[in-house]
Amino acid sequence: MSDLWAALCLVAVFEGLFLLVAPDAWKRAAEQMLNLPSARVRVIGGVILLLGLGSLWLVRGA
Repeated sequence: MSDLWAALCLVAVFEGLFLLVAPDAWKRAAEQMLNLPSARVRVIGGVILLLGLGSLWLVRGA
C-alpha cells in the first residue's frame, strides 16, 4: 500500500513541476484537449495508461 501512496505522490510532484516550469504550455495543451472528441481523448488516455503499466512492469522487474 505504501508503494501506491509513493506513486501518487510522484504523480503530484510531476504535475506540479510541469505547472511550475511551463504553465503556458500546460494551458495550451488543456485548450487543445477541450477541442478533441471524447473518443480521441479516451484513446489517448488508454495509450498513456498502457505505456505507464508497461513501464511499471519493466521497472519493477519483469
